[in-house]
Amino acid sequence: MLTSLQNPLVKQIRKLHSTKERHKQELFLLEGTHLLTEACTLDYPLDTVCCTIQWQAAHEQLWQLAVEKCDRAEVVSEDVIKALATTVQPDGVVAIAKRGYDVAVPFSGLQIALEDVQDPGNLGTIIRTAAAAGASGLWLSKNSVDLDNPKVLRASAGQWFRLPMQVSPDLSDTVMKAKNAGMQVIATLPGANLTYWQVDWLKPSLILLGNEGAGLSTELAEMADLNVKIPLQPGVESLNVAITAALILYEAQRQSILDFRS
Repeated sequence: MLTSLQNPLVKQIRKLHSTKERHKQELFLLEGTHLLTEACTLDYPLDTVCCTIQWQAAHEQLWQLAVEKCDRAEVVSEDVIKALATTVQPDGVVAIAKRGYDVAVPFSGLQIALEDVQDPGNLGTIIRTAAAAGASGLWLSKNSVDLDNPKVLRASAGQWFRLPMQVSPDLSDTVMKAKNAGMQVIATLPGANLTYWQVDWLKPSLILLGNEGAGLSTELAEMADLNVKIPLQPGVESLNVAITAALILYEAQRQSILDFRS
């Protein structure tokens, strides 16, 4: 059992709390039973898994599955697991996995492109909602919060592993490729003439959503085929970006269900 906070592995994992270190080590944190279950179920490659003896006893089947799928497995003390986790009350297991997003995101179906989204809670919620609503993929600009930020993974409630995602080195280029593939590109803008339910979401579509404060850049907005807005009462400036994404995604699902029934 690892009990020392000075252990080299413990030091290595603790460094992953930092964005800089996650990039340097090319690793990221998976915290908690739910995320580990999703990762193992979907065969996401794991590097190391650490758990307390109490967690091991309560999750024998999951522990054995994790051991089979990782390069190293360690039982650690309660103090060590608290040091490894970014949460105040970890549930007893922390894993690390290799960074990199090799899952293809084909230009089809219903997708979201996020420009410079900074709040990890927003990104995680959008991932969770997109997966729940049946979106086919998500694109993220390189200047956004990291896809593998621990708060993003927690906010996604495990759906992080189920939604095809890519970090785009040039979001304008990605949007152009979507247009060339026959997708309609729809920007969310407060001054748009159309409301979001006036769009035919049965067509392959790429939804553009911008930064929490600044919104979409002019460059991306001008690439859109259509602009839509969310109706707001006077005096209300805007909605949270995750709420906006949810409204549009579920309007698209509503139209799809009605089309299927007809």
